[in-house]
Amino acid sequence: MTRLEKPLKREITINDELYVVTIGPTDLKITRKGHRKGIELQWQDLISGDTALATALNASVNDTEERT
Repeated sequence: MTRLEKPLKREITINDELYVVTIGPTDLKITRKGHRKGIELQWQDLISGDTALATALNASVNDTEERT
């Protein structure tokens, strides 16, 4: 198996919008293409079951930042 040592980026289409998925050694990040902010999940949170909490927190933080 090849060890993931640096980020790997791939482009995907969801509902006719382009997104960039970045898979890194410590996290997974999904952002709209051309944007910097997105949803970021730590692998540790995913494994421990804290994914829903982390996703909700990131979404609320991003929503608040976009409004300001």
